[in-house]
Amino acid sequence: MSDDLRTERKGQLLAVKDLPTLPKVLEEVTKLLEDPNSSSQQIAKLISRDQVLSAKVLKMVNSPIYGFPGRISTIQHALVLLGFNVIKGLIISSSVFELMNTSMVGLWEHSVGCAMACNIIAREAGFKEPEEYAVAGLLHDLGKVIVALQLPSAKEEIDTQVREWDLLYLEAEKKVLGFSHDRINAWVADHWNLPLNLKVGIAGHHRPVTAQHYPKMACVVHVGDFLVRTLEVGSGGDDLVPRLDPDALALLQLDLGQLDTVLDAMLLEIAGDGLSMGLG
Repeated sequence: MSDDLRTERKGQLLAVKDLPTLPKVLEEVTKLLEDPNSSSQQIAKLISRDQVLSAKVLKMVNSPIYGFPGRISTIQHALVLLGFNVIKGLIISSSVFELMNTSMVGLWEHSVGCAMACNIIAREAGFKEPEEYAVAGLLHDLGKVIVALQLPSAKEEIDTQVREWDLLYLEAEKKVLGFSHDRINAWVADHWNLPLNLKVGIAGHHRPVTAQHYPKMACVVHVGDFLVRTLEVGSGGDDLVPRLDPDALALLQLDLGQLDTVLDAMLLEIAGDGLSMGLG
């Protein structure tokens, strides 16, 4: 693929203005915002269930306008800083939610599952602020959403490659686009001034131990993605489970016994309706 075409596609992807969101989430958040008795914790919890709303809120709070570029990485902190009116305007602007089609609902479930896994892995590894790891898990496949929106014909071609050649989605993306969703995640993270730890988590999860900064963040997302694929939570776009990098587990100082503990905790949360989270 020529560099010109790659640059053109990068431009098309970064021109994204509105990303789709699930209508139920939009409805619930709007209701909470209308209720004077709602707490910022309740609203943060609900927004955190949706990868696209989370991305929008984090994009806004990390823009230079608010004076915190690259420093805010949890929804709760963002809410406290932005205030309800700004969040409300942000949600109302999400008027393209009806674009969320059936295949993207599978991706949403996969992303929520990954967020849950990352939170549990971070706690098991003894890390502070497990919410930040959860946010990275939630957003790790955002590049796939952006391709579906900005380059729908390329998305169809990727799906065809996956189906016909039994490829990993990542491999099919590289064949069709010349790059994959992790690269798109890096571009978008730069474009939106996301904090470096989140950028590393969403852009480095397929090559976690090579990350120069915050490699543990990338490793947590790598392991979280592996576990939700193993449990077949939602769909990452293919039916394959990518290889787990043993160096990622070593860097997190986790053994297979601890991985079993994480899996058990995930199964408990899923059994307790952890994935629908009251939104289904």
